[in-house]
Amino acid sequence: MELAQDTSTEMIHAFPPLCSVCIANYNGIAFIDACIKSVLAQDCSFPVEIIIHDDASTDNSVEHIRKNYPGIVLITSAENVGFCISNNRMVDIAKGRYILLLNNDAELFPDGLSTLHAAAESLGKPAILGLPQYDADTNELIDIGSRFDLFLNSIPNRDRDEPQIGMIIGACLWLSRSLWDELGGFPDWFESLAEDMYLCCLARFYGHTVKALPDSGFRHWVGKSLGGGKVFNNRLTTKLSRRVLSERNKTFVMTLTYPAPVFQLIFPIHLALLLMEGMILAMLKGKPSLYKDIYWACIKAQWVERKRLQQLRQKIQARPHIDMNKFLSVFDLMPYKLSMLWRYGFPEVR
Repeated sequence: MELAQDTSTEMIHAFPPLCSVCIANYNGIAFIDACIKSVLAQDCSFPVEIIIHDDASTDNSVEHIRKNYPGIVLITSAENVGFCISNNRMVDIAKGRYILLLNNDAELFPDGLSTLHAAAESLGKPAILGLPQYDADTNELIDIGSRFDLFLNSIPNRDRDEPQIGMIIGACLWLSRSLWDELGGFPDWFESLAEDMYLCCLARFYGHTVKALPDSGFRHWVGKSLGGGKVFNNRLTTKLSRRVLSERNKTFVMTLTYPAPVFQLIFPIHLALLLMEGMILAMLKGKPSLYKDIYWACIKAQWVERKRLQQLRQKIQARPHIDMNKFLSVFDLMPYKLSMLWRYGFPEVR
């Protein structure tokens, strides 16, 4: 595998960076300028480095970044490796005490980094932090972190006073380097999607804080990077590739981080509901391939990866972790897919 790294002397400061902003880029030339400029425009008193991992883009992203932003640390991959490996590579070379993972289609508010840093310092303990997420199209608030239903479907939280959330979206996720190292980063084999869910669930399982801050924020071109995951014309649309990875990896996270006896109770119900959903969707859409490509593929992946999942689950569950009541505090009883089905019908899979 070929991997190249460009490091400009402009990034060498008298003091090491306090924060390393890591931006995974794949064919993001339409968004990358706004993303980078939002970081360069931060109103903060501490040094920041920007690291970009280009995941074998074909849209001239690499040449554009090299020409216009010589002060950025640029890693270029000869092959597409996915979001997880991209971020793992960037954090490996990051010099900051804190890490901010930032999507290439996300734009920070000017006080984003200072808000995150102040909150991290005031907590005085390792935590995963996030900012309110706004739709870049409409400027409407999308969420301030997310809660879960029992089947790990993320439920957008819009209550600024809600202290109990389960997840910070990976489009703008802040944590200390020490916590990243403790958690082990993203599993390479997830490729993309639900890696943020894994990291947040694992952190909470170990008793660390996962908190969405009520102030500042970031704008996000939702669904532009991976496609779908957004309501359009009162219908929920998604790409097949996104749905495949989402269902598979979400089930991986459940397998790894749900404590007994919750796992033994919920997991078989989850698999049964997935198969039922797949059959209904395939019949209604007249596309039997949807059942095979999304739902049966998810079940099959659990079997194919069973040894890896079992070994990692044993390692995770063996560590001291939070009690059951605290673990369940971020879960809602109502299945979120049912409410989405009632509002928008079955999603359009493209």
